[in-house]
Amino acid sequence: MTIWENAMQYQLLINGVLVDGEGERQSVYNPATGEVILEIAEASPAQVDAAVLAADSAFAEWGQTTPKARAECLLKLADSIEQNALEFARLESQNCGKPLHCVINDEIPAIVDVFRFFAGAARCLSGLAAGEYLEGHTSMIRRDPIGVVASIAPWNYPLMMAAWKLAPGGR
Repeated sequence: MTIWENAMQYQLLINGVLVDGEGERQSVYNPATGEVILEIAEASPAQVDAAVLAADSAFAEWGQTTPKARAECLLKLADSIEQNALEFARLESQNCGKPLHCVINDEIPAIVDVFRFFAGAARCLSGLAAGEYLEGHTSMIRRDPIGVVASIAPWNYPLMMAAWKLAPGGR
């Protein structure tokens, strides 16, 4: 039995509920050893549609969340990753075939830093002046959340890619 069977949650989170995938089953290999470390089921097309619909529905509320609340969520996530660093590192090491010490010393601190950076960015609401187009009027560029995105992470940096995709969206 691998650590995956004890530690990894491999169900799909759809609309706040963990469910088993209904799609094709896939083997997950440790690329360093060739060992199958886990069998998982992919999401079915209907489950993908349900996840997108749930995310879009949740976005309406998240888009109105205050910068303070967004920053607090990202900081809590960073703290949780840091507190569970060894477990994350072991899973990432097996999943990617990387030496454990590299994940612990390089990747986990960088992942935590990404979330903390964007927590700070969430509170920096500035707009660039785009120029005076009409006398007495100032135009500004303002960045507002516009919707749900999907991202596919490569096999070699899944935790880092998740941080790079989730943290900016959380701000």
